[in-house]
Amino acid sequence: MDEKEQLIAAYAGGYEKLLAAVTDCPQEKWDSKPSPTSWSITEIIVHVADSEIVGLHRMKRVLAENNPLLTSFDQDAWASQLQYSRLNPIQYLELFRLLRESFIPTLAELTDEDLNRTGIHDEAGKLTFRDLLVKYINHIEDHLRQIERVKQRI
Repeated sequence: MDEKEQLIAAYAGGYEKLLAAVTDCPQEKWDSKPSPTSWSITEIIVHVADSEIVGLHRMKRVLAENNPLLTSFDQDAWASQLQYSRLNPIQYLELFRLLRESFIPTLAELTDEDLNRTGIHDEAGKLTFRDLLVKYINHIEDHLRQIERVKQRI
């Protein structure tokens, strides 16, 4: 399997990993928080879907535009102001699945040139498409560990 195939497989597998991480926890506990400043499983799921929207926007801009500006977002403000705790985590799991699946055909057509296209992130600086793809693969891994910590403490 070449690098591109490995990246696509890792990206595509994110939904199944997320689903597996939450389905072994009773859904009635998804809104529990280990502490007042921690995120619940519901909030993590919604954040992951919202981050995927942002990530897809960034990746598509890098593929379609020449060196676009990629802006950051305040994840804590989004969670608070958009009231993540009141949203339906099942809908957001499905949204995440659809977002990931919808991008696979684009990923399958990437060239080496595409993987090396760049954008300028307002905090991180110059990023390649490959950098962004790896970032969103790793983003799920980070939140899988967070979900495990939450499950152990609720």
